[in-house]
Amino acid sequence: MHAVGGQTAQRVVLVGAGQAAAACVEALRKRGHTGPIEMVGEESLAPYQRPPLSKKYLSGEMPLERLLLRQREFYDGHGVAMRLGRRAVVLDRAARRVTLDDGSALPYDALVIATGARPRRLALPGADLAGVHYLRGVSDADALRTDARPGTRAVIVGGGYIGLEVAATLRHLGVEVTVLEMADRVMGRVVAEPVSRWYEAQHAAHGVRIVLGARLHGLRGDAAGRVVAVGTSAGEIAADLVVVGIGVLPEDALARAAGLDCDNGIVVDERCRTADPAVFAIGDCTNHPSVHYGGRLRLESVDNAVEQGSTAASNLLGIEARHERVPWFWSDQYQHKLVIVGLSQGHDRTVLRGDPAGGAFSCCHLRAGELIAIDTINLAKDHLAARKLIPTRMRPDPAKLADASIALKDCA
Repeated sequence: MHAVGGQTAQRVVLVGAGQAAAACVEALRKRGHTGPIEMVGEESLAPYQRPPLSKKYLSGEMPLERLLLRQREFYDGHGVAMRLGRRAVVLDRAARRVTLDDGSALPYDALVIATGARPRRLALPGADLAGVHYLRGVSDADALRTDARPGTRAVIVGGGYIGLEVAATLRHLGVEVTVLEMADRVMGRVVAEPVSRWYEAQHAAHGVRIVLGARLHGLRGDAAGRVVAVGTSAGEIAADLVVVGIGVLPEDALARAAGLDCDNGIVVDERCRTADPAVFAIGDCTNHPSVHYGGRLRLESVDNAVEQGSTAASNLLGIEARHERVPWFWSDQYQHKLVIVGLSQGHDRTVLRGDPAGGAFSCCHLRAGELIAIDTINLAKDHLAARKLIPTRMRPDPAKLADASIALKDCA
């Protein structure tokens, strides 16, 4: 028996079947929970990795089986009842019950909401034409791969992680690619300018056309209702397919309708609890306090999802745990690996380590002398060191920091 909010928590229901939910289930069973667990997922698949969808799965190099975090037999063997292809439509907190779209009702002692995020939709004329793609799930990647035949022309709206990863994969598949980015550089909200410019050069070298400061007017279709062009302030661009990557929104409708606090995500504390002691929330759908940076964050990252899943499981079992990791993120484009450790918002100085021309370098972000974040390109030793050093609130010597021959740990 385990206590949640003073009640005996035996039956755990998870709404959502992604990386966060999978991590929570594994931690619950590993830490001794013996009560019933039910997992509700809108897709028909057991929990799987999403990052490869824009990369090796889209290219055909990774089969579906390798996407799965665990085979279905794992969940069956650990007594997890999987309700896949089902959507939770009503959360009755007073009755502690979740109703699904098939009318079935699941009672719970503890509920974990892990509903993730949904792609931000393009609000322009023609956005609903055939051939316009978003990338969030396996079916989206399958549909995109079907359209991405060699020699076809793709226009990608958005020069963030997803847009650029898809651009690299489509080039690998022999597709002509144009990327439209509204800002004056790609990935501008998440990386330093030298990193943006380096990636712009890499994509250009692979034949990708990047249009910065792009202003879209709409999409034009043919008589059959399929997209054939994207209208911009600089004229029309022919397109056989369009991929929209303009960010995501937290999937918080279930929580919001049930009266839980939502503000750019479901509001939770550092223990992943909502204001309702029987309801936890984890992953991309949550807005949580940052112990390291202060303030509140909503993060879209595998590491955050896994850590919140583990934290929620501990607290659900009465084991005190706080979610306080410094976040990290990665992106694979062509043969290059970008790893970002920490959050650079509010930095007042950036120090370049190494030479971008050499293809391996870092940009270190400082605030009042403290190392708060680092962007690394093909430099594993820097990002691995930063994951240990940033939590210690390291204050590096900027002159040493700029010397890539000095190990990051020796720059204090």
